[in-house]
Amino acid sequence: SALFNFQSLLQVLLLLICTSAYIHSLWPALLDKNRTGVAGVFWKFARIGERLSPYVSICCVIMAVSHLI
Repeated sequence: SALFNFQSLLQVLLLLICTSAYIHSLWPALLDKNRTGVAGVFWKFARIGERLSPYVSICCVIMAVSHLI
């Protein structure tokens, strides 16, 4: 159902980026050994979360404010 609602899709992507970056900060070897394949998507999300963290956090704040309003 998140595929048909744009706001829900953005929320799911933000949660995946934040969760992957957090897991990579705790256990880097868990995501670093799986850079290709299906598990490689989580490694790429972790890279996005690490390199674009100010923008991701701003998007999370904007998403939270939009849910409150």
